[in-house]
Amino acid sequence: MFDGRDPIYLQIADQIRGDVLDGTLREEEQVMSTTQYATTFRINPATAAKAFTELVDEGVLYKRRGVGMFVSPGARERLVAGRRERFLADVVEPLAAEARRLDIPLDDVVAHLRRLAEAPAAPAPTTTTPQEGR
Repeated sequence: MFDGRDPIYLQIADQIRGDVLDGTLREEEQVMSTTQYATTFRINPATAAKAFTELVDEGVLYKRRGVGMFVSPGARERLVAGRRERFLADVVEPLAAEARRLDIPLDDVVAHLRRLAEAPAAPAPTTTTPQEGR
């Protein structure tokens, strides 16, 4: 599960954020304990604790003394708001700047985005080996 370049505690935090965003974890739902994370994924409990501390600091999780960690009320909305801001800054602003450089009218960009949003999802690409392609 943890095979990215980021430190494991960041990968754990990102996984929990993703679970909150997609509704796998809901408000007031309990998350696995640090001990459960350590046992399940064979990691140091301090690593999981560091991820939980980060999520508590962000307001995504909160601790019930003696019971465990739970998803905070409003956590999904906070995550969505933060991701929207980053999306606009990291994706839309550079897209708009490039469109201006290329003299692409805003209406053309918007029309293209609408077509993409309304198109059915493309099937996953398939790969063939050289022998299969003959």
